Amino acid sequence: MSEISARLVADMKDAMKNKEKFQLSVIRMALAAFKQKEIDEKIQITDDEAINILGKMIKQRNDAAEQFKKAARNELAQKEIDEIAVLQAYLPKPLSENELIEIVQKAILDEGASSIKDMGKIMNKIKAELHGRADMGKVGSIVKSQLS
Repeated sequence: MSEISARLVADMKDAMKNKEKFQLSVIRMALAAFKQKEIDEKIQITDDEAINILGKMIKQRNDAAEQFKKAARNELAQKEIDEIAVLQAYLPKPLSENELIEIVQKAILDEGASSIKDMGKIMNKIKAELHGRADMGKVGSIVKSQLS
């Protein structure tokens, strides 16, 4: 069992004891997603895979919240935002923009990148290092700004 799964199970028990229905439902949803992946792929969930699953769940909720806001369904948008807050508690602490810029600059120096054509090389190099700790879209824009 991954560390993240263990934390979710422990927090699920606490949520049951404290009768926190909303948090309990979000935790159960995350654990169900982990279990589904384990069954589908016949694997044991690792922390990296748990981070990927949680990241996808957060992205789905962000998209849903945006759609609800556009449809003036603010109560549903808020529910999605509240679910995101619960899920984010299980992800590693995100890096600041300055930390991201430092990592990108180091990767550019290490690879000897000089133009935007090297962007793929840089992104591949730092993707594993930033796993779950940064939005890769934001990282891509930082890499572009550093290479142009």
